[in-house]
Amino acid sequence: MKKKTQKNKSIKLNYIYNVSYQILTLITPLITAPYLSRVLKADGIGAYSYTYSLVSYFIMFAALGTVNYGNREISYLQEDRAKRTKTFWEIELLSVISVIVCLCAYMVFTLAFGHSPLKKHLLLIEAVYLISVASDISWLFQGLEEFGKIVGRNVIFKIINIAFIFIAVRSESDLLIYVAGICLLELFANISIWFYLPQYVDRPKLKELKPFSHLRATLTLFVPTIATTIYTALDKTMLNNITGSMTENGYYEQANKISKMVLMLVTSLGTVMLPRIGRAFSENKPDEVKALLYKSFQFVWFIGLALCFGLIGIARNFSPWFFGPGYEKVPYLIMIMATLLPIIGLSNVIGIQYLVTTKRESLLTRSVCIGAAANFVMNMILIHQLYSYGAAIASVISEVIITAVQLYFIRNELSIPKIFSLSWKYLISAVCMLIVLLLMDARLSVSFMHTMIMIVTGFIVYMVLLVLMRDEMVWEGIRLIKARINATK
Repeated sequence: MKKKTQKNKSIKLNYIYNVSYQILTLITPLITAPYLSRVLKADGIGAYSYTYSLVSYFIMFAALGTVNYGNREISYLQEDRAKRTKTFWEIELLSVISVIVCLCAYMVFTLAFGHSPLKKHLLLIEAVYLISVASDISWLFQGLEEFGKIVGRNVIFKIINIAFIFIAVRSESDLLIYVAGICLLELFANISIWFYLPQYVDRPKLKELKPFSHLRATLTLFVPTIATTIYTALDKTMLNNITGSMTENGYYEQANKISKMVLMLVTSLGTVMLPRIGRAFSENKPDEVKALLYKSFQFVWFIGLALCFGLIGIARNFSPWFFGPGYEKVPYLIMIMATLLPIIGLSNVIGIQYLVTTKRESLLTRSVCIGAAANFVMNMILIHQLYSYGAAIASVISEVIITAVQLYFIRNELSIPKIFSLSWKYLISAVCMLIVLLLMDARLSVSFMHTMIMIVTGFIVYMVLLVLMRDEMVWEGIRLIKARINATK
């Protein structure tokens, strides 16, 4: 079999592809969340949030560590179609086997344990999420740096998702219809990308496949996945079990939804950079690896601090009109969770882009396990006292611990002072932007238009200050825009 030469991929183009999709992902809940929060109410949102926290544990075991592992392994084989074919089918077969095992365990859990009728129905529908795990081969295209294929598919299904919600979900009683629809659309979206598969891999030679040869390596990535899933899903599970309130879960879910939406913009570069760093590492280019990592850190500071302080500034004006009445705690939960943006951004660069790529998953595992343990302890203490606020604070504390531990691990390989010195221009600009936004918040009434004015004003203040400080990332963007304009003349 001849080797297929991969064209040289552009980080900037792939980032544009990835961000385009992340922006659509960001816009989708902005369109649907206000509608759903009013139609399904806090209790309905909370019921879905709680049951999804349960199914996420099984999704975690079904996925093992195949997404990041598959991305990394394929990135090493961009130029070798024969090895890529074999590796792909082995990893995919391992994923199918793990899904079958976990699906059986999930059905026992759902049918044998005493759930309320509504929760049992939700859990049965959400079994589709487990099936979706086996059909998700986006890691192949990420490893090949073919982000255009993923984005094109996802855009179409996001639009279908929006249309479905407004057409099919009309009242609180439509909760089951809503959950069934979004589960099936995710499954169909995953299946649709298989049509591109023959372009990049050949048919498997079943006798040659050894799926379990990847088991040990995927398990090294699975352990940090366990810890991450536990401390992200555990908040919702413990909130329900400690407070007995679906409403508190509803508050937390809505704030968490906004935080995660915005976080995608912070971590989107990681998906693009992982295969590029993996390729540099496999070619033994340590200086290029470090240069790419410092660029990633700079990007995290640039966008992470802006979004963090921006969310804090607009939360009280944005939340009331966006979610409607009955979500009074959400603005303050958003403020707390906004601090996660730069923190998780940093740990994403260290853990996923660096430690995973350089095959030191054990260090990632240690850091995340420490954070998960801290999260459990803090939840036990804080949820009893502060309810959903306590869960949010516990998440922030555990993420700080994870990032601090990871920084300690890499202290002799990357310059910690340099990582933080990259932030000063962005921190000054973000703080000044926040001051302006808080002054505006004190004077403007709650409305969509006033929130938009605050967002535009905050963006202008942030960017103008960076231009005045001659920030290289902003000026590089300006030069690219000028070049494109001149090219069209």
